[in-house]
Amino acid sequence: MLGLAILSGLVWRGVIAVPGHLNPFAPLRIADEVNGLTRMKLSRLERNPSQCVAVLADSDVSYTPVADRPSDEGCGLSNAVSVREVSRSLNRRFIASCPLAVAWALLDSHVIGPAARRHFGQAVVRAVHQGTHACRNINHRTTGRRSEHATANAIDIAGFVLADGQEVTVARDWKGDRPRHAAFLRSVRDGACSFFDVVLSPDYNEAHRDHFHFDMGASRTCR
Repeated sequence: MLGLAILSGLVWRGVIAVPGHLNPFAPLRIADEVNGLTRMKLSRLERNPSQCVAVLADSDVSYTPVADRPSDEGCGLSNAVSVREVSRSLNRRFIASCPLAVAWALLDSHVIGPAARRHFGQAVVRAVHQGTHACRNINHRTTGRRSEHATANAIDIAGFVLADGQEVTVARDWKGDRPRHAAFLRSVRDGACSFFDVVLSPDYNEAHRDHFHFDMGASRTCR
């Protein structure tokens, strides 16, 4: 244990050079290879707004900052950004908490692209989402606690468009008769669990029959 502590101290002070993606003290970079440290580094961003924005600035995410909006209804915004596109386009821009935007960029770069090439031999050119920021309770209930959507800390994904124009949708292809499309969607769902705190698919309940729900909330679920 003493030896490990000494080694950690040397890495932290820069005496021993370690590649950034293998250095637990180095900031997260979206372009870095994903490994066991990625999740830990991502979680730090929820407590460090300035570092989170720096991670986005050092990436290919096209975004603009959004002013904080306090709210006594539990629907305010803090350290949020408006995302226009990542490495592929979106059906429309979305507002997201900075950690959610970083998690989406990681998924886009390290899961969606490789999964599309693996299953279809081509790229995904567009991701289709159903929204992020909505002042509402979980599952639109009239009572109960606020959804992560209330603070733009969640995104709902309906599907994707491939380079040849094919559309892959959760509603049609999760249980449809196109095996490659279903396998691709499951790769995305499974990969999302490495970055988001909550990942809900049609396997979770009927309310998610037509979309994936990804959020950076306090709980941990992957279904």
